[in-house]
Amino acid sequence: MLLLQMFLAFFIPGILGYGGGPASIPLIENEVVGHYHWMNVTEFSNVLALGNALPGPIATKMAGYIGYQVGGTAGAFVALFATIAPSLILLIVLLQILYRFKDSPKVRRLTLMIRPIIVVMLGMMAWNFFTASNKASGWLPLILIGAASFVLMQRLKIHPAFVVAGALIIGAAFMG
Repeated sequence: MLLLQMFLAFFIPGILGYGGGPASIPLIENEVVGHYHWMNVTEFSNVLALGNALPGPIATKMAGYIGYQVGGTAGAFVALFATIAPSLILLIVLLQILYRFKDSPKVRRLTLMIRPIIVVMLGMMAWNFFTASNKASGWLPLILIGAASFVLMQRLKIHPAFVVAGALIIGAAFMG
């Protein structure tokens, strides 16, 4: 039963997460944290931060890690397969149909209408991380890490992976 739940927890966000990994992350969070309670928001945000620090698609890295944490090797395999299965189905079955209607005004409008929904979902996820971080460590570390991250990425043009890795190290050293 756990493996079926794991499959559904990653397959459904893969189907509904139009736009790739960033669009499916809030959906994965809803399943993992809200529906099945395999992790809390803090643990999920740590997995997300670690996944962002590593190269490759974020959703598959998170699925592999969460799957392994919850269900061992079989859980990791099921979660990874469930994450990539929607893309495989889309490529195999629907690619010809989408290609035929790619210039349709209705398809273009649909794509434009989905973008704001993704932005709202990412904003809600960021707010959940913000409130969980505030509860865990307070305002001062939250503001300092946020400001330092902004300066490092926007002003000094340091790659976000290095900033995330640095924040993880600081968090482990001073807040853990």
